[in-house]
Amino acid sequence: MTLDRAVLAFAGVMTLLSVLLTLWVSPLFVWFTVFIGLNLLQSAFTGFCPAAIIFRKLGVKTGCAFQ
Repeated sequence: MTLDRAVLAFAGVMTLLSVLLTLWVSPLFVWFTVFIGLNLLQSAFTGFCPAAIIFRKLGVKTGCAFQ
């Protein structure tokens, strides 16, 4: 698995998790979903992605998006 796919999979899992937490635990977890969306937007424009940095340090091979 490349870094690109790992980051996209992680973002998808976190988004789904935040929606489930919003539905089953508290409506305030919607802010977690907002945070994830804002982080995805800022990484699209700046190229800075904390998840990519962590996955790279864990040894995931770099793909074409996060070089």
